[in-house]
Amino acid sequence: RHRHEVPMPSVAALEAIIDGLRAVLFPGYFGHSDLTPQNLRYHVGAGLDRTLGLLAEQIKRGYCFYCSTAELTCAECDARALRMTDEFAARLPAVQGLLSTDVQAAFSGDPAARHPGETVFCYPSITAMTHYRVAHELQHLGVPLIPRMITEFSHSRTGIDIHPGAHIGESFFMDHGTGIVIGETTIIGANVRLYQGVTLGAKSFPVDEHGNPLKGMPRHPIVEDDVTIYAGATILGRVTIGRGAVIGGNVWVTTSVPPAATITQGRPIMTGYLDGDGI
Repeated sequence: RHRHEVPMPSVAALEAIIDGLRAVLFPGYFGHSDLTPQNLRYHVGAGLDRTLGLLAEQIKRGYCFYCSTAELTCAECDARALRMTDEFAARLPAVQGLLSTDVQAAFSGDPAARHPGETVFCYPSITAMTHYRVAHELQHLGVPLIPRMITEFSHSRTGIDIHPGAHIGESFFMDHGTGIVIGETTIIGANVRLYQGVTLGAKSFPVDEHGNPLKGMPRHPIVEDDVTIYAGATILGRVTIGRGAVIGGNVWVTTSVPPAATITQGRPIMTGYLDGDGI
């Protein structure tokens, strides 16, 4: 247990925060569904104010979870949490802008989608990316623990595992999505599409003299713009997948791939016998 009297972060409160932020980022889709142009700003503003108040408290608890009583006073934790919350709020328009590109990518990339709003309601990719883009901003601000908890909510719900430390560009789409893993130091460019079961992982972990893993070392792939990676592909280590490359299904990649290349499995060979020939 942590060494402060401050309670630990609350799973229920963080889930309420995500629900509140989804209502702000996608007004009318989540939260109040009967919004009109006349009351939209009021409802969004009131909901955001309430949600940010909850977030400030959870950020403070995140700081207290890790620090000892000698490191920070409660007043310092309060001030830091409020400052981080204000900075996060200032980034929400940019988060909303990125999510709008993800929605358009999902709609444009799936012929089964009949309307962009359908992807907001129904697609695991948008659920996972909403959690990730919120968590990534908090991670970038240096907020401890809370970002990881937020992405794990999405992991449990969608089966998509994205570390909040990963960097993902605009117009990102995960078709189907189940089983996708994106590691902490992954860098993904714009207009990238992944299919179910893709792993962007680490091949090995650098260790210190005691054999303990070194934290934060670059160990996951770099995926450049306009790359498509099909179902079940595994890409490991700090390799680069060049712009416009296509990675076929169920391949294992541990070396860099040049731009515009296509990587597939070897062609299968069908072998058969007629009337016992060859036996």
